[in-house]
Amino acid sequence: MNPYIAADEPELVEFGPARGLSVSGQGEPGGAAYNTCAGALYAVAGSLCGVAARNGRAFDLPPLEGRWWVEDERSPFDVPREEWHWHLFLRLPDTVEDAWYDEARQAAPHPAAPRVQLVTYTEGRCVQVLHRGAYADEPRTLARMDAYLEQEGLTGNGLHHEVYLSDVRETDPEKMRTILRMPVRPSV
Repeated sequence: MNPYIAADEPELVEFGPARGLSVSGQGEPGGAAYNTCAGALYAVAGSLCGVAARNGRAFDLPPLEGRWWVEDERSPFDVPREEWHWHLFLRLPDTVEDAWYDEARQAAPHPAAPRVQLVTYTEGRCVQVLHRGAYADEPRTLARMDAYLEQEGLTGNGLHHEVYLSDVRETDPEKMRTILRMPVRPSV
């Protein structure tokens, strides 16, 4: 299944292992910690693109992904954004050798580059939907996902996952596209 395509209505999908570059942190989206980590992630990814090209396996950077959580019983929307936790992620093609990662991280011109890790995770069964519009309007789309979960007898089983199909700096809601994804399991 293509991880960069989602329907306008919630749907059940399944994903195998995802391998890529990741950096974790805490703080407001677009805040200082987030921007530092995103900069490091892109610096290492850019360096890795260069290593791959030198080895005859050039690739384009995929859309940025974020997996989000709060360490609080309240809804994430009731928790101050500076308390949000995240893993930022850039998926890598299978043609990229694991050994190239260390070379790319060491060559990346960013002081936080050592925080970037090569990771693999598997979400398995998920519910996802394409959200069109501003990030601040995501609660209406998440409500549709929640209704779908209840209808299908499912519950969340992992981190809230977003795939930013448009540039994360985009401010025109008409151009903003984000896949919202949630790993699921049957309700008990």
